[in-house]
Amino acid sequence: MRPTGAMAGAVLLLASTLAAGAHPHVFAEAKLDVEVDANRTVKTLRHLWRFDELFSSTVLMEFDKNSDLVLDANELDAAALTIHASLAEYNYFQMVTADGKDVAMKPPARLVASFENNQLVMQFETQPAATLPLAGKVSIGVYDPTFYTAIEFTDDDKMAAAGLPASCSRVVVRPDPDVAIAQNQKRLTDAFFTDPTGTNLAKIFATRLELTCA
Repeated sequence: MRPTGAMAGAVLLLASTLAAGAHPHVFAEAKLDVEVDANRTVKTLRHLWRFDELFSSTVLMEFDKNSDLVLDANELDAAALTIHASLAEYNYFQMVTADGKDVAMKPPARLVASFENNQLVMQFETQPAATLPLAGKVSIGVYDPTFYTAIEFTDDDKMAAAGLPASCSRVVVRPDPDVAIAQNQKRLTDAFFTDPTGTNLAKIFATRLELTCA
């Protein structure tokens, strides 16, 4: 979706192209909860993003249709629907792999928006499109492939896995951007010119949860 008119001001902050700037303009503190079922498969990813006050104020101005400086339920739903549509082409900033192979995810049925302490909070859930067993290494990263939005996990406990079997290990990987760029400079340059709206190479920058199971 390419928003037009006044709505573009808010939505393009989340769904801008790489050409608009290769460094973050929007910041969100995030939490990821992975639910594992009794069959040792990944059942659900639960995401929570708490956006910075500047972006949150922009959303407030765009969607506060009655100008009371509060987003009511209908206005929050409108914001959530717009962001939901805008993030679809970016897979909602999720990068999931199993032993290095991409895993397809079902789009979230809906995003739930709220405002807490002058900050926009978005919550949503996704599930693997097919059964995703915990075998080998399952990696779950969260990153904006356009480099416009920084999704930040302030500590490792913000990436949790409930129901993880004892035979599995959990580690949070935080790549060094300078090292990642240096190691992949040519690939990143080529990807920019062939696909300036974003690249799957973003996974090399993503903070990710790695679950390794015997």
